[in-house]
Amino acid sequence: MTEHRVLVTGASGLIGREAVRAFLAAGWEVVGAARGAPQVPGEPRYRQLAVDLRDAAAAAAALADLPPITHLVHAAVFEKPGLVAGWSDPEQMAVNKAMLDNVLRPLLATDLLAQVTIMQGTKAYGVHLHPIPLPARERHPRDPHENFYWHQEDLLREYAASAGFRWTVLRPVQVVGPAYGVGYCMPPVIGAMAAICRRTGEPFGFPGYPVDLPKQVVDVRLVADALVWAAAAESADGEHFNLTNGEVFSWPQLWPALADALGVEPAEPVARSLAAFLPAHAEDWAAVADEQGLAVRDLGAVLGQSHLYADYTFHHGATTPPPPALVSTVKIKKAGFTTVWDTEESFRDAIGELQRRRILPDPAGRPT
Repeated sequence: MTEHRVLVTGASGLIGREAVRAFLAAGWEVVGAARGAPQVPGEPRYRQLAVDLRDAAAAAAALADLPPITHLVHAAVFEKPGLVAGWSDPEQMAVNKAMLDNVLRPLLATDLLAQVTIMQGTKAYGVHLHPIPLPARERHPRDPHENFYWHQEDLLREYAASAGFRWTVLRPVQVVGPAYGVGYCMPPVIGAMAAICRRTGEPFGFPGYPVDLPKQVVDVRLVADALVWAAAAESADGEHFNLTNGEVFSWPQLWPALADALGVEPAEPVARSLAAFLPAHAEDWAAVADEQGLAVRDLGAVLGQSHLYADYTFHHGATTPPPPALVSTVKIKKAGFTTVWDTEESFRDAIGELQRRRILPDPAGRPT
């Protein structure tokens, strides 16, 4: 039996895709499960599994054909159309709990599962509902609101108590990476906005609340490396860990660097809803895609639901400063994981990768 073989669910998503890369780089055998085609290169130690985890029977049948799985990274998530409203929707919570259950049950039948990592986020602290402690720490009591995080975690604890596997919960803040067509990724949204502004002559100004609010993000490569670390580190067993790049930033001050990476002139903040602005300019995007020879002509396929998340994270429409929402990462550093990233580099790298893959236009406007 292979000593280390990890199943990564949501393997075509923002975190899952990078987790596959990180585990392969660390010498693991990897199985990626996703409904869509994975955005990962061919690799002999990688096996792709096409499955909808909402279907218990289909998941059980697909997982039954796998070689022994010793570790699970559950990065799959179900989001409802409209995104933000779904965060408090009981049906969304039930579906996400069922998806984890539909993976764990078949894996536990083999009696070989050694460790599981699941993903949460700052919604664990109720950031979408009310001000949170400053900074939010993992040792704080569970925030008393309904959340699929709690349903998944309680299920995980129940199975771990009976089956004896180890578990870890990671809580990354907003994740930055070169994904597209997903729910929580800003680089393709900002890149599409820049391309449309260049074409239409509209100013490329920060579209949200125009004040230097302290914010945190985390590079998807850091999240993936933390997943590899948690799979083996005894200090991660039964623990929750916040994840950030290790610094704070503000959107207005970062905006000129984003403009530079995207080849447009930065402008003063311009209040606009990207959930409205971008779909209204879908034809302009299609024209840019034709002129630049881009890989994806359909703007919706580039954005996923991330433009809806953009309005939320940019605080579009706010009339007063939102409360700060910062988390501590002291705990994971004390446990032994000390990786940090420069936030400007995170965005520049993600934008550059999307440009190289012809998802976003070349900064100089040259077709390839």
